[in-house]
Amino acid sequence: MLEVAGREVTVSNPGKVFFPEAGITKLDLVRYYLGVGEGALRGIFDRPIVLKRYVHGAAGDFFFQKRAPEKRPEWVKAVTLSFPSGRTADEVVVTDLAQLAWMVNLGCIDLNPHPVRAGDLDHPDELRVDLDPGPGVGFAAVRDTALLVRDALADVGLSGWPKTSGSRGIHVNVRIEPRWGFDDVRRAALALARDVERRAPGLVTSKWWKEERHGVFVDYNQNAKDRTVASAYSVRPTPEARVSAPLTWEEVPTCELGAFTLRTMPERYARLGDLTAGMDEAPGSLEALLELAKRHEAEGMGDAPWPPHYRKQAGEPPRVQPSKRKQAPLVTVAKAARKEDALAGLARWRERHPEASALVGEEEVLVDSMRGRSTTWTRIRVNLRRVPPERRPPAAPPDPDYDPWEKIRSSS
Repeated sequence: MLEVAGREVTVSNPGKVFFPEAGITKLDLVRYYLGVGEGALRGIFDRPIVLKRYVHGAAGDFFFQKRAPEKRPEWVKAVTLSFPSGRTADEVVVTDLAQLAWMVNLGCIDLNPHPVRAGDLDHPDELRVDLDPGPGVGFAAVRDTALLVRDALADVGLSGWPKTSGSRGIHVNVRIEPRWGFDDVRRAALALARDVERRAPGLVTSKWWKEERHGVFVDYNQNAKDRTVASAYSVRPTPEARVSAPLTWEEVPTCELGAFTLRTMPERYARLGDLTAGMDEAPGSLEALLELAKRHEAEGMGDAPWPPHYRKQAGEPPRVQPSKRKQAPLVTVAKAARKEDALAGLARWRERHPEASALVGEEEVLVDSMRGRSTTWTRIRVNLRRVPPERRPPAAPPDPDYDPWEKIRSSS
């Protein structure tokens, strides 16, 4: 039982190991968040949060829980969100450390808030720039792209607040005035992504389809409604318990992902304080970015693809992968609930077809994290464009062939 913010918070199974390789327990995780509490709270304060629960620890499966648990303390509040599907859900809203500790006790390792406040769910106050390196792309390329993002934001009068993603990339958050709806914020993010790509076309891409990407992808679709990203100071489910660590711009050129973990962050936080402390003081305007979007559209660059589960948008290009439009030989080789099982299926495919496999490089292997009803699953596809038609393996069912909707169909 912990005394937090004037309330008693129970930590069940406090000695349960959540990070086996690092020897970190659930209680260690709770105490970490309390130790960096002001910073962690700033990233999620008064925002609806999707509960991403790792009830068996970082090495186990997880599931998304949008709806706040019915059995919760009366001091844990919720707000009703509507989603692109038309459904609604009451999501948890955190405004103090007791609520944060309660949420971590549910098995929430990282924190995934929406970019809106509970008092205005239709107008984001944060534009999120997610820099995602492609296969084989090193972290140095991500750092270089982040600096280009900083310059592009400055050119339109905006300030970015960088942080490591805690995984492989960098996030740059931009505090904005809550005057624009989700569609306009996404449109502004797309204009920014294209501007950064223009500055370094060999390094950066704004292309949505994985088979068209190279270098570092600027994921503009993280600004679509119902998308969330890990907030500042979030612990990520990696073996060493990496943290999504706020940075100064001076640190970006030389920072390394492995330097920021649950073990190292408390000392850094005590020494530097909360590097996001001034973020809320000067929200910026999207007007210049939206003007840039207008110029792009006048030059023939219309909307870009949306995530597949969103309704078709006016002006959106055909929602068909380029390889299918061009009749490129793209085959699905594995579908699995766990990524490692899908990768094992890919390895078996390579063993069965060594001649074709020798012509398939990293850029021809597409590893997709797919959204199921309450968790993600993995699909792996292989583009056989470099394999002559006469040497392509015959069509076969994926191995494994996971169906995320089987249980739902069988129960209906």
